[in-house]
Amino acid sequence: MPIINRLADFHDDITAWRHDLHRHPELMYAVHNTAATVADKLRSFGVDEVTTGVGRTGVVGVIRGRPAADGRVIALRADMDALPIREATGKPYASTVAGVMHACGHDGHTAMLLGAARYLAETRNFAGTAVLIFQPAEEGGAGAKAMIDDGLMERWQIDEVYGMHNMPGLAVGKMATRPGPIMAATDEFVVDITGRGGHAARPHHTIDPIVVGTTLVQALQTIVSRSVDPVEAAVVSVTKFHVGEVTNVIAETGRIAGTVRTLKPEIRDLIEARMRTLVDGVATAHGADIAFSYNRSYPVTRNHAEATAFAVQVAADVIGAANVAANAPPVMGGEDFSYMLQERPGAFVFIGNGDSAGLHNPAYDFNDDAIPIGCSYWARLVETAMPA
Repeated sequence: MPIINRLADFHDDITAWRHDLHRHPELMYAVHNTAATVADKLRSFGVDEVTTGVGRTGVVGVIRGRPAADGRVIALRADMDALPIREATGKPYASTVAGVMHACGHDGHTAMLLGAARYLAETRNFAGTAVLIFQPAEEGGAGAKAMIDDGLMERWQIDEVYGMHNMPGLAVGKMATRPGPIMAATDEFVVDITGRGGHAARPHHTIDPIVVGTTLVQALQTIVSRSVDPVEAAVVSVTKFHVGEVTNVIAETGRIAGTVRTLKPEIRDLIEARMRTLVDGVATAHGADIAFSYNRSYPVTRNHAEATAFAVQVAADVIGAANVAANAPPVMGGEDFSYMLQERPGAFVFIGNGDSAGLHNPAYDFNDDAIPIGCSYWARLVETAMPA
Protein backbone atom coordinates (compact mmCIF):
# COMPACT_ATOMS: atom_id res chain seq x y z
CA MET A 1 0.00 0.00 0.00
CA PRO A 2 2.04 3.00 -1.18
CA ILE A 3 1.04 6.66 -0.87
CA ILE A 4 -2.70 6.95 -1.43
CA ASN A 5 -3.51 8.43 -4.83
CA ARG A 6 -6.51 10.32 -3.53
CA LEU A 7 -4.34 12.04 -0.94
CA ALA A 8 -1.76 12.84 -3.59
CA ASP A 9 -4.61 14.55 -5.43
CA PHE A 10 -5.19 16.71 -2.33
CA HIS A 11 -1.52 17.69 -2.06
CA ASP A 12 -1.91 21.21 -3.44
CA ASP A 13 -4.95 21.89 -1.25
CA ILE A 14 -3.22 20.64 1.90
CA THR A 15 -0.11 22.67 1.07
CA ALA A 16 -2.28 25.79 0.72
CA TRP A 17 -3.84 25.09 4.13
CA ARG A 18 -0.38 24.68 5.62
CA HIS A 19 0.87 27.95 4.14
CA ASP A 20 -2.18 29.78 5.48
CA LEU A 21 -1.56 28.37 8.96
CA HIS A 22 2.10 29.36 8.64
CA ARG A 23 1.16 32.96 7.82
CA HIS A 24 -0.99 33.23 10.94
CA PRO A 25 0.83 31.54 13.84
CA GLU A 26 -0.55 31.61 17.37
CA LEU A 27 1.02 30.81 20.73
CA MET A 28 0.21 28.30 23.44
CA TYR A 29 -3.52 28.23 24.28
CA ALA A 30 -4.29 31.38 22.27
CA VAL A 31 -4.79 29.38 19.06
CA HIS A 32 -8.30 30.73 18.57
CA ASN A 33 -8.11 31.42 14.84
CA THR A 34 -6.21 28.20 14.14
CA ALA A 35 -8.77 26.15 16.07
CA ALA A 36 -11.63 27.89 14.30
CA THR A 37 -10.03 27.17 10.91
CA VAL A 38 -9.57 23.51 11.85
CA ALA A 39 -13.16 23.18 13.06
CA ASP A 40 -14.55 24.83 9.92
CA LYS A 41 -12.59 22.54 7.65
CA LEU A 42 -13.62 19.42 9.58
CA ARG A 43 -17.28 20.42 9.24
CA SER A 44 -16.83 21.09 5.52
CA PHE A 45 -15.39 17.57 5.10
CA GLY A 46 -18.53 16.04 6.63
CA VAL A 47 -16.86 14.92 9.85
CA ASP A 48 -19.60 13.48 12.08
CA GLU A 49 -18.83 15.44 15.24
CA VAL A 50 -16.70 18.53 15.80
CA THR A 51 -16.14 19.70 19.38
CA THR A 52 -14.21 22.87 20.20
CA GLY A 53 -12.89 24.22 23.48
CA VAL A 54 -11.48 20.90 24.71
CA GLY A 55 -8.63 21.64 27.09
CA ARG A 56 -9.43 25.36 26.60
CA THR A 57 -8.80 25.62 22.83
CA GLY A 58 -8.38 22.08 21.51
CA VAL A 59 -10.55 20.62 18.74
CA VAL A 60 -11.78 17.03 18.49
CA GLY A 61 -13.29 15.57 15.32
CA VAL A 62 -15.05 12.20 15.10
CA ILE A 63 -15.39 10.14 11.92
CA ARG A 64 -17.46 6.98 12.10
CA GLY A 65 -16.63 4.24 9.67
CA ARG A 66 -18.65 1.13 8.99
CA PRO A 67 -20.31 -0.61 11.96
CA ALA A 68 -17.93 -2.80 13.97
CA ALA A 69 -18.68 -5.47 16.51
CA ASP A 70 -15.99 -4.27 18.92
CA GLY A 71 -16.59 -0.53 18.40
CA ARG A 72 -12.86 0.22 18.39
CA VAL A 73 -11.76 3.86 18.67
CA ILE A 74 -8.37 5.00 17.33
CA ALA A 75 -7.18 8.57 17.96
CA LEU A 76 -4.68 10.60 15.92
CA ARG A 77 -3.12 13.75 17.35
CA ALA A 78 -1.64 16.92 15.84
CA ASP A 79 -0.41 20.04 17.65
CA MET A 80 -1.41 23.56 16.56
CA ASP A 81 0.71 26.13 18.43
CA ALA A 82 3.70 28.14 17.22
CA LEU A 83 6.79 29.62 18.94
CA PRO A 84 7.86 33.14 20.02
CA ILE A 85 10.59 33.36 17.36
CA ARG A 86 11.07 35.97 14.63
CA GLU A 87 10.99 34.19 11.28
CA ALA A 88 13.96 34.37 8.91
CA THR A 89 12.91 32.04 6.09
CA GLY A 90 12.10 34.69 3.49
CA LYS A 91 9.27 32.50 2.22
CA PRO A 92 6.33 34.16 0.43
CA TYR A 93 4.03 32.63 3.07
CA ALA A 94 6.20 33.74 6.02
CA SER A 95 4.61 34.71 9.31
CA THR A 96 2.64 37.94 9.35
CA VAL A 97 2.76 38.06 13.17
CA ALA A 98 5.82 39.87 14.50
CA GLY A 99 7.99 37.65 16.69
CA VAL A 100 5.88 34.52 16.23
CA MET A 101 6.43 31.68 13.76
CA HIS A 102 5.79 28.01 13.15
CA ALA A 103 9.37 26.99 13.90
CA CYS A 104 8.52 23.41 14.88
CA GLY A 105 6.28 22.34 12.01
CA HIS A 106 2.99 22.24 13.88
CA ASP A 107 1.43 23.90 10.84
CA GLY A 108 2.49 20.85 8.84
CA HIS A 109 1.23 18.45 11.52
CA THR A 110 -2.17 20.16 11.57
CA ALA A 111 -2.42 20.26 7.78
CA MET A 112 -1.53 16.57 7.41
CA LEU A 113 -4.16 15.50 9.92
CA LEU A 114 -6.70 17.70 8.15
CA GLY A 115 -5.79 15.99 4.88
CA ALA A 116 -6.27 12.58 6.45
CA ALA A 117 -9.61 13.74 7.91
CA ARG A 118 -10.85 14.79 4.49
CA TYR A 119 -9.90 11.41 3.02
CA LEU A 120 -11.32 9.35 5.89
CA ALA A 121 -14.60 11.28 5.91
CA GLU A 122 -14.92 10.79 2.18
CA THR A 123 -14.05 7.09 1.98
CA ARG A 124 -14.96 5.65 5.42
CA ASN A 125 -13.17 2.47 4.46
CA PHE A 126 -12.79 1.29 8.04
CA ALA A 127 -14.94 -0.37 10.69
CA GLY A 128 -14.87 1.63 13.91
CA THR A 129 -14.30 5.25 14.91
CA ALA A 130 -11.45 7.64 14.15
CA VAL A 131 -10.95 10.50 16.62
CA LEU A 132 -8.87 13.44 15.39
CA ILE A 133 -7.20 15.48 18.13
CA PHE A 134 -5.97 19.00 17.37
CA GLN A 135 -4.09 20.12 20.46
CA PRO A 136 -3.00 23.55 21.70
CA ALA A 137 0.02 24.47 23.83
CA GLU A 138 2.48 21.69 23.12
CA GLU A 139 5.33 24.19 23.37
CA GLY A 140 5.61 24.31 27.14
CA GLY A 141 1.94 24.60 28.07
CA ALA A 142 1.08 20.91 28.49
CA GLY A 143 -1.93 21.20 26.21
CA ALA A 144 -2.14 17.41 26.00
CA LYS A 145 -2.62 17.20 29.76
CA ALA A 146 -5.23 19.95 29.63
CA MET A 147 -7.23 18.00 27.06
CA ILE A 148 -6.89 14.80 29.12
CA ASP A 149 -8.00 16.65 32.25
CA ASP A 150 -11.01 17.84 30.25
CA GLY A 151 -12.02 14.21 29.72
CA LEU A 152 -10.50 13.57 26.30
CA MET A 153 -9.94 9.84 26.70
CA GLU A 154 -13.20 9.06 28.49
CA ARG A 155 -15.54 11.39 26.56
CA TRP A 156 -14.52 9.84 23.24
CA GLN A 157 -13.83 6.34 24.62
CA ILE A 158 -10.39 6.25 23.02
CA ASP A 159 -8.67 2.84 22.91
CA GLU A 160 -5.34 3.80 21.31
CA VAL A 161 -3.63 7.08 20.44
CA TYR A 162 -0.92 7.89 17.90
CA GLY A 163 1.27 10.94 17.32
CA MET A 164 3.73 12.14 14.67
CA HIS A 165 6.42 14.83 14.45
CA ASN A 166 8.62 15.98 11.59
CA MET A 167 12.37 15.44 11.92
CA PRO A 168 14.94 17.69 10.18
CA GLY A 169 17.94 15.67 9.06
CA LEU A 170 15.82 12.60 8.33
CA ALA A 171 15.25 12.36 4.58
CA VAL A 172 11.81 12.96 3.15
CA GLY A 173 10.35 9.55 2.44
CA LYS A 174 11.71 8.02 5.63
CA MET A 175 10.18 7.50 9.08
CA ALA A 176 11.62 6.49 12.44
CA THR A 177 10.41 5.29 15.82
CA ARG A 178 11.29 2.88 18.61
CA PRO A 179 9.56 0.97 21.40
CA GLY A 180 10.04 2.33 24.90
CA PRO A 181 11.50 5.79 25.61
CA ILE A 182 11.63 7.87 22.42
CA MET A 183 11.77 11.41 23.88
CA ALA A 184 13.05 12.71 27.19
CA ALA A 185 11.50 14.01 30.37
CA THR A 186 11.95 17.78 30.48
CA ASP A 187 12.68 19.41 33.83
CA GLU A 188 13.68 22.96 34.69
CA PHE A 189 15.72 24.36 37.54
CA VAL A 190 16.32 27.85 38.95
CA VAL A 191 19.11 28.82 41.38
CA ASP A 192 18.85 32.18 43.16
CA ILE A 193 22.12 33.25 44.78
CA THR A 194 22.29 35.87 47.53
CA GLY A 195 25.81 36.99 48.42
CA ARG A 196 27.09 40.31 49.72
CA GLY A 197 27.40 43.20 47.32
CA GLY A 198 30.07 45.85 47.39
CA HIS A 199 32.66 47.88 45.53
CA ALA A 200 34.47 45.98 42.80
CA ALA A 201 37.79 47.35 44.14
CA ARG A 202 37.15 45.73 47.54
CA PRO A 203 36.16 42.15 46.67
CA HIS A 204 37.38 40.85 50.01
CA HIS A 205 34.43 42.55 51.67
CA THR A 206 31.91 40.83 49.39
CA ILE A 207 30.49 37.42 48.66
CA ASP A 208 30.53 37.52 44.88
CA PRO A 209 27.52 35.77 43.27
CA ILE A 210 29.47 35.50 40.02
CA VAL A 211 32.17 33.42 41.69
CA VAL A 212 29.53 31.37 43.49
CA GLY A 213 27.60 30.90 40.26
CA THR A 214 30.57 29.90 38.13
CA THR A 215 31.63 27.38 40.77
CA LEU A 216 28.13 25.94 40.73
CA VAL A 217 27.94 25.79 36.93
CA GLN A 218 31.18 23.82 36.83
CA ALA A 219 29.97 21.51 39.59
CA LEU A 220 26.68 20.82 37.84
CA GLN A 221 28.57 19.66 34.75
CA THR A 222 30.11 16.84 36.78
CA ILE A 223 26.74 15.20 37.44
CA VAL A 224 26.34 13.57 34.03
CA SER A 225 30.06 12.86 33.61
CA ARG A 226 30.69 11.48 37.12
CA SER A 227 27.39 10.49 38.76
CA VAL A 228 25.36 9.01 35.88
CA ASP A 229 26.22 5.61 34.42
CA PRO A 230 27.97 6.31 31.08
CA VAL A 231 25.56 3.99 29.22
CA GLU A 232 22.55 6.07 30.33
CA ALA A 233 21.31 9.19 28.53
CA ALA A 234 21.11 12.45 30.48
CA VAL A 235 21.58 16.17 29.90
CA VAL A 236 22.16 19.01 32.38
CA SER A 237 22.34 22.38 30.62
CA VAL A 238 22.69 25.79 32.25
CA THR A 239 21.00 28.18 29.86
CA LYS A 240 20.70 31.40 31.88
CA PHE A 241 23.22 33.24 34.09
CA HIS A 242 22.20 36.74 35.13
CA VAL A 243 24.33 38.80 37.55
CA GLY A 244 25.21 42.48 37.83
CA GLU A 245 24.48 45.71 36.02
CA VAL A 246 27.62 47.89 36.11
CA THR A 247 31.37 47.31 35.93
CA ASN A 248 32.47 48.72 39.29
CA VAL A 249 29.92 46.99 41.52
CA ILE A 250 29.89 43.40 42.75
CA ALA A 251 26.22 42.53 42.75
CA GLU A 252 24.28 41.23 45.74
CA THR A 253 22.30 38.59 43.86
CA GLY A 254 22.40 36.37 40.79
CA ARG A 255 20.28 33.76 39.06
CA ILE A 256 21.15 30.59 37.18
CA ALA A 257 18.58 28.50 35.33
CA GLY A 258 18.53 25.60 32.93
CA THR A 259 17.09 22.27 31.91
CA VAL A 260 17.53 18.58 32.71
CA ARG A 261 16.67 15.79 30.25
CA THR A 262 16.42 12.11 31.17
CA LEU A 263 14.90 8.89 29.86
CA LYS A 264 14.50 6.93 33.11
CA PRO A 265 12.79 7.85 36.42
CA GLU A 266 15.73 6.66 38.51
CA ILE A 267 18.16 8.87 36.54
CA ARG A 268 15.76 11.78 36.94
CA ASP A 269 15.71 11.23 40.71
CA LEU A 270 19.50 10.87 40.87
CA ILE A 271 20.16 14.12 39.03
CA GLU A 272 17.75 16.15 41.15
CA ALA A 273 19.27 14.75 44.34
CA ARG A 274 22.84 15.44 43.18
CA MET A 275 21.90 18.99 42.17
CA ARG A 276 20.49 19.69 45.62
CA THR A 277 23.63 18.30 47.27
CA LEU A 278 25.94 20.40 45.09
CA VAL A 279 23.90 23.57 45.63
CA ASP A 280 24.08 23.13 49.41
CA GLY A 281 27.80 22.40 49.27
CA VAL A 282 28.68 25.43 47.15
CA ALA A 283 26.53 27.68 49.33
CA THR A 284 28.37 26.48 52.45
CA ALA A 285 31.79 26.77 50.85
CA HIS A 286 31.24 30.40 49.84
CA GLY A 287 29.07 31.60 52.70
CA ALA A 288 26.23 32.46 50.33
CA ASP A 289 22.51 31.81 50.56
CA ILE A 290 21.18 29.78 47.64
CA ALA A 291 17.52 29.02 46.94
CA PHE A 292 17.06 26.06 44.60
CA SER A 293 13.85 25.11 42.79
CA TYR A 294 13.39 22.08 40.55
CA ASN A 295 10.27 21.71 38.40
CA ARG A 296 9.38 18.40 36.79
CA SER A 297 7.70 19.14 33.48
CA TYR A 298 6.80 16.73 30.65
CA PRO A 299 7.39 13.05 31.47
CA VAL A 300 9.29 10.65 29.22
CA THR A 301 7.51 9.91 25.94
CA ARG A 302 7.32 6.13 26.15
CA ASN A 303 6.04 4.13 23.19
CA HIS A 304 4.09 0.94 23.81
CA ALA A 305 5.78 -2.07 22.21
CA GLU A 306 2.76 -3.60 20.43
CA ALA A 307 1.49 -0.25 19.15
CA THR A 308 4.99 0.67 17.95
CA ALA A 309 5.30 -2.59 16.01
CA PHE A 310 1.94 -1.80 14.41
CA ALA A 311 3.03 1.76 13.55
CA VAL A 312 6.19 0.37 11.92
CA GLN A 313 4.08 -2.05 9.87
CA VAL A 314 1.81 0.75 8.65
CA ALA A 315 4.74 3.04 7.82
CA ALA A 316 6.40 0.19 5.90
CA ASP A 317 3.20 -0.32 3.93
CA VAL A 318 3.27 3.35 2.90
CA ILE A 319 6.98 3.96 2.17
CA GLY A 320 8.61 0.51 2.21
CA ALA A 321 10.26 -1.32 5.07
CA ALA A 322 13.73 -0.17 4.01
CA ASN A 323 12.68 3.43 4.70
CA VAL A 324 11.46 2.84 8.25
CA ALA A 325 13.87 2.81 11.21
CA ALA A 326 12.13 0.58 13.75
CA ASN A 327 14.66 1.03 16.56
CA ALA A 328 15.93 4.58 16.12
CA PRO A 329 17.90 6.20 18.95
CA PRO A 330 15.83 8.29 21.37
CA VAL A 331 15.78 12.08 21.15
CA MET A 332 16.52 14.22 24.22
CA GLY A 333 13.93 16.82 23.30
CA GLY A 334 10.58 16.72 25.11
CA GLU A 335 7.02 16.18 23.93
CA ASP A 336 3.73 16.44 25.81
CA PHE A 337 2.26 13.57 23.80
CA SER A 338 3.89 11.71 26.69
CA TYR A 339 0.79 12.45 28.77
CA MET A 340 -1.44 10.74 26.21
CA LEU A 341 0.78 7.66 26.14
CA GLN A 342 0.47 7.47 29.92
CA GLU A 343 -3.30 7.20 29.48
CA ARG A 344 -3.63 4.87 26.49
CA PRO A 345 -1.50 2.50 24.40
CA GLY A 346 0.01 4.09 21.32
CA ALA A 347 3.14 5.20 19.54
CA PHE A 348 4.92 8.38 18.48
CA VAL A 349 6.81 8.43 15.16
CA PHE A 350 9.11 10.81 13.31
CA ILE A 351 8.61 11.70 9.65
CA GLY A 352 11.50 12.99 7.58
CA ASN A 353 11.70 16.73 6.88
CA GLY A 354 14.85 16.51 4.77
CA ASP A 355 17.90 18.76 4.95
CA SER A 356 16.12 21.70 6.60
CA ALA A 357 17.12 24.03 9.40
CA GLY A 358 16.62 22.52 12.82
CA LEU A 359 13.49 22.76 14.92
CA HIS A 360 13.05 26.01 16.86
CA ASN A 361 15.37 27.78 14.40
CA PRO A 362 14.33 31.08 12.71
CA ALA A 363 15.21 29.56 9.30
CA TYR A 364 13.18 26.37 9.80
CA ASP A 365 10.26 25.48 7.53
CA PHE A 366 8.14 22.37 7.26
CA ASN A 367 8.80 20.43 4.05
CA ASP A 368 5.62 20.21 1.97
CA ASP A 369 6.97 17.15 0.14
CA ALA A 370 6.30 15.17 3.32
CA ILE A 371 2.56 15.91 3.24
CA PRO A 372 1.35 12.93 1.16
CA ILE A 373 3.47 10.57 3.27
CA GLY A 374 2.13 11.82 6.57
CA CYS A 375 -1.46 11.90 5.37
CA SER A 376 -1.18 8.38 3.94
CA TYR A 377 0.34 7.10 7.17
CA TRP A 378 -2.58 8.49 9.17
CA ALA A 379 -5.17 7.11 6.79
CA ARG A 380 -3.58 3.66 6.52
CA LEU A 381 -3.17 3.48 10.27
CA VAL A 382 -6.93 3.84 10.73
CA GLU A 383 -7.82 1.53 7.84
CA THR A 384 -5.35 -1.15 8.94
CA ALA A 385 -6.23 -0.98 12.64
CA MET A 386 -9.96 -1.19 11.90
CA PRO A 387 -10.35 -3.03 8.56
CA ALA A 388 -13.76 -2.78 6.95
